[in-house]
Formats: sequence, C-alpha cells, structure tokens
Amino acid sequence: MGSSPWLVISLLLSLTVASLSDMSIVSYGERSEEEIQRLYQAWKAQHGKLNNALGQDDKRYEIFKDNLKYIDEHNAAADAGVHSFRLGLNRFADLTNEEYRSTYLGTKPAGTRRGKVGDRYKVREGESLPDSIDWREKGAVAEVKDQGSCGSCWAFSTIASVEGINQIVTGDLISLSEQELVDCDTSYNQGCNGGLMDYAYEFIIKNGGIDTEEDYPYAGYDNRCDANRKNAKVVTIDDYEDVPINSEASLQKAVAGQPVAVAIEGGGRAFQLYSSGIFTGSCGTALDHGVAAVGYGSENGKDYWIVKNSWGSSWGESGYIRMERNIKSASGKCGIAMEASYPVKDGANPPNPGPSPPSPVTPPSVCDNYYSCPESTTCCCIYPYGGYCFAWGCCPLEGATCCDDHYSCCPHDYPVCDLEDGLCLMGNNKNSPLRTKAMTRMPAKPFWAFRLGGNKKVSSA
Repeated sequence: MGSSPWLVISLLLSLTVASLSDMSIVSYGERSEEEIQRLYQAWKAQHGKLNNALGQDDKRYEIFKDNLKYIDEHNAAADAGVHSFRLGLNRFADLTNEEYRSTYLGTKPAGTRRGKVGDRYKVREGESLPDSIDWREKGAVAEVKDQGSCGSCWAFSTIASVEGINQIVTGDLISLSEQELVDCDTSYNQGCNGGLMDYAYEFIIKNGGIDTEEDYPYAGYDNRCDANRKNAKVVTIDDYEDVPINSEASLQKAVAGQPVAVAIEGGGRAFQLYSSGIFTGSCGTALDHGVAAVGYGSENGKDYWIVKNSWGSSWGESGYIRMERNIKSASGKCGIAMEASYPVKDGANPPNPGPSPPSPVTPPSVCDNYYSCPESTTCCCIYPYGGYCFAWGCCPLEGATCCDDHYSCCPHDYPVCDLEDGLCLMGNNKNSPLRTKAMTRMPAKPFWAFRLGGNKKVSSA
C-alpha cells in the first residue's frame, strides 16, 4: 500500500521544524530563497505565528532572514571554536533586537536602593564552597513558565526564589502566582511595565503570604487585583536580603544555599537568539531582565551559572541558560552579581485556605450581535470592510485604543499608536520617554461561549 501524501507532507514538516533548533553551519550565501522561505513557514507553524496584519508577514520575513544570517555566521564560528554557545531560530527570530527589548525585558534598575545587604552569604577568607549545585535535581525548582509579551520578568524571578526557599524549608514544591504580583504589587512595581524583586519581596511580607499559581493563574497582562485570591496566603516568607554587591564568590555561596533572584542585562542579540552552551556573548551591566540563579557548575574547564528564564521551555536549554561564571569583571557576566537577592524563611506556612471563592462576575464586552470579549478588555476590529467588521479581536486592556494596523492596541493613558516601533505614546512626540509597548489582540469568541445572561456592557472600537 502506498504512503498517504498527507503523511509524507507531515513528515517533511516535522523534519524541517526539528532542524530549527540545531541549524546546519552552511553560510548564509549558500541558503537559497526557497530554503529560507521553507524554514520561515516551518518556524511559523512551530510557534503559532499568524501575522495577519497588512504587510506584517513580509516585514517579519525580512527580519527573520536577517536573524538567520546572524545565526548562521555565529554557529559557523562556534563550530570553529570561537564561541562556546550556539544560537537558534527560537520564538524571537522574527523580532528586531529593539522590538525584543521593548517587549520582553522589564526589570527596573535599583538605583541607590540597596539597603538590605546581608552577611549570611558573605564569603570568609579561606572558606571552601561546593564545586557545583543544581537545585533542579534537589526538587526546589518549579516548572519553566512563560511571561508572554508582558514585562513581568521581575515577578517570575521573585517567585522562583520564593518557590525554592519554601521547598528547602518545608519539603513542598508549590508553584506560586506571578499574576498576584503583577495585579496587586503596584505601590512601586508596574506590572507588565517592569518592577524590582526587592519590592516584590516586601509585598509578600506585608501581605502575609502569596497565593498559588493554580488558584491565581497567570494571565500575561495587567488586571485588577483579585482581593479574594490576594488574601489566600498559602506560602509566607519572613524577610529578604541582598547578596553582597559585585562578588561572584558571595553569589556562589548564596546559590549553594538556595535559588537566588538576579538581574542581568539580557538585551543583546546573542542573548535574544541563544540556543545552547555556555553563554559568553557580549553584554554590559544595564540591568533590564530578572531571572533566577538555580545552580552552577563547570564544563571543560569553563565555569557557568545555571539560570532559569521565564520565556517558556522552547527557549535556550529547555528554558534555561548557562552563563559564564568567574569572569574578570567584579559585576559578573551581564551584571549577574550586581543586584542579587533572596528571601528568608524560618518556619512553616499557615494552614492552606483552599480554593478562593469566585470573584464577582463582570459581564463580557459585546463586540456585535455575534462576538464578545472577556471582561476588562476592549473589542477591536481585525477585518473591517465597507463600514462593517467581519472579525473581532480583544485587546487585554479596558478602554484601550485600537491601532490602525488591526493587530495591536494601546492603554488608554498611552493612546497614540507608534506602529513603526510597536510602541504606545502619551503624545505625538516619538522621542518622549513616556511610552510603553503595544499589546497584541486576542481572537474574540462567540457571545454564547461566555454563558452569561443579562445585560452586557459594550466596549468596542
């Protein structure tokens, strides 16, 4: 019996997608336009990229092609022994470096605020430390999570360290809620527009604990604080401290004791497209990304940190990056030793309150007679024609501005869409520092999918 043509097509697509993470080292000049197009289509299928907006796919393809050239050249040099790490066509392969930095990074610099430096992890003269440790192997690291297109890395960094110390002290690994920090920790931190891990620790302490991921799941956008879930104080910490600044030895001692929240500069193009190996790429100390150091070790005489990221398991080494350790600069690779901090936990958690009661139900936003969007979102037309809208999208913000590309949207307090740079501005001055990244619309659902009766509020544009 002959093979099904669909089976053959499926097999070819699978082989193409499998090659994306470990690309051949042929030079860019040897890749035909047909081959690049095939890689691009397979990459889009793998990552669920639609690019429906007018002209958007052509723009993304050109960026993808340029990144592919950069990847090929780097990996050829890596195979020649120049680099100890490789790059790949990960989820950021159709983004310029500027787009990547404006969307996925979000740690705010601490400035002069470093007033809680502890001495428990200060290295004493002659003190010996373990050669390696991996808290994943000891059961103190939860699953790799995905912050999406929300600059909430600071929340994921904080939560990873709290999950770690909670497991070390109590023996229970509990996945905790980043969304609670995004929604409720707003005195100093700014949700999807960035934050600082020390402030997040202070919120957890003052709140008397933090809820679980299961009870207060991650949404990937700024939302109203859910008071019921905020009061579900499942895991507590007693204090937090900062690791002595600019000391990789002290950071090593700290990581030997528990997972540690660290800030790094993650805005480089090589970091953006990292795939595997020990990262030795170019980076500075303009700290813009929060991650968690969950171990360290050595390979072939090169020391490294094991760093947990929050970009899903498809990025890097199953969601992790190994970064060069014990470099000449006191600040460490990409500034990893500059703003490291950790939670302190002395005892057991309070009794688990169980699932939170449901929050008051807010009706969805009605787009037309057929489609609606979830509560606290805005209906935005995706396919307008002749004064009618044939397809709706949902902007994950209330009272948002729907951008003219029919793809993105902006917060009501940043109402000017800068389509060229994917940003939202407070006014028409493109050079103004008062800006934030544009959000992507989600598909609307048929009104009956919400299963709600009564009157529904209309919020469309």
